[in-house]
Amino acid sequence: MAYSALLTDLYQLTMLAGYFEKEMHDTPAAFDLFFRKPPFLGGYAVFAGLGSALDYLSALRFTGDDLAYLKSLRIFKPAFLDYLEGFSFRGRVTAMAEGTVAFPLGPLVTVEAPLAQAQLVETALLNIINFQTLVATKAARIVTMAGPGEVVEFGLRRAHGPDGGLSEVRGAFVGGVRSTSNVLAGKILGIAVKGTHAHSWIMAFPDELSAFRAYAEVFPDSSVLLVDTYDTLESGIPNAIIVAGELRDRGHRLAGVRLDSGDLAYLSRQARRMLDEAGFPYVKILASNELDEYIIRSIQENGGCVDIYGVGTRLATCQGEGGGALGGVYKLVRFGDQPKLKVTSDIAKSTIPDCKRLVRAVGVDGKFQMDIMCRMDEVLEPGEVVFDPTNPARNKPIPASARLEDMRSLVMDGGEATGPSPSLDEMADRCREQLSRLPEGVLRLENPHRYKVSVSRSLNDLRMQLIDEVRRGYPHSVVRS
Repeated sequence: MAYSALLTDLYQLTMLAGYFEKEMHDTPAAFDLFFRKPPFLGGYAVFAGLGSALDYLSALRFTGDDLAYLKSLRIFKPAFLDYLEGFSFRGRVTAMAEGTVAFPLGPLVTVEAPLAQAQLVETALLNIINFQTLVATKAARIVTMAGPGEVVEFGLRRAHGPDGGLSEVRGAFVGGVRSTSNVLAGKILGIAVKGTHAHSWIMAFPDELSAFRAYAEVFPDSSVLLVDTYDTLESGIPNAIIVAGELRDRGHRLAGVRLDSGDLAYLSRQARRMLDEAGFPYVKILASNELDEYIIRSIQENGGCVDIYGVGTRLATCQGEGGGALGGVYKLVRFGDQPKLKVTSDIAKSTIPDCKRLVRAVGVDGKFQMDIMCRMDEVLEPGEVVFDPTNPARNKPIPASARLEDMRSLVMDGGEATGPSPSLDEMADRCREQLSRLPEGVLRLENPHRYKVSVSRSLNDLRMQLIDEVRRGYPHSVVRS
């Protein structure tokens, strides 16, 4: 998708104008993008949106129309507008791979560039990554609860506008939902498109059986019949069975039936029994109607026989307690040759200064044990004591048997991607593999296990030193809240 350079907040441009006038705009700077709490009161997030973000950065330019609009605001001086005419992003980006499971405070993305370039992109990067990561996380929760069942994205009509509809499908795919009803997303993103028909199709014919027969004649090998327009068990399923027999006689197969109302666990059990007894065990049952991870879990706990879940509104709009938005933030961590941090009265909200590595400790069984932030030049070893960034009085050693893996890599240098973007399938495969390696309890929907994210002794010492300098009256060393 194409993004305009004006996809930003006004204060980014006023700050840029100020940096330019004060001759600060070319000073090297680094910003971290991270979140403080997992969404949906869960135990993790799934990182998504990097490919879209890199597309935005690589194409970042101010067009003649953009500059004419900015001039019309009568805010900016001609010299600054002349500077914007040649503006582009030429920085470095270090990031996780999309589909990686992420945890609070660990930087998802670090941007290193001249201050003006690194500052301008804040709003757009947060817009892109916050939303797609939120959707990918919701999708992963839904797919996890669906187990062997397939999940199809049905959310376009309830998505937050056309652009949101496309971004939502992309994020959902990274989280494991590999097909959609959104035809435009299918074309642009190369995703499988699937669908059935609406109740209006049934109502447009004299009776339900006529409607089913007509649809099966047009689509003899891919028909999924919506069976709840009148009465699911007394009319819909019996008529679908008649059509399934007629298709079989002609050498075709009814693909499935769709339940869109009522007690989905009970109806799917009865529908499965009726289809099997009639000799159609291959006909799949698709359920829809305001589904999310909690309803899917309930269907399964009550013996439901659903093969495919069509999930729309609650995925597309990320509904659920603790949902609605990912609280991702973008904070300055280095300016010139000085590490920087934001200080508050609550140390849990004080940022982690300087450019850093994010390392994951992995057990001999392949399970993730903890994430550790450390300084760029540090060499961590198993057994070293690391500290809780929200309460440095708490500490524990890195497990002695752990293998340490860097979680991020350089993905853009000089404004150019360092390599081809992985496919969406590769991202979704990564997500599935990562989820399988989480400690027991992290995937729980209620009261999930808190995965440990720590800082190294050296990084903790730097942070406490800078905080102490503020308290002792040396604010030049920090950015204060």
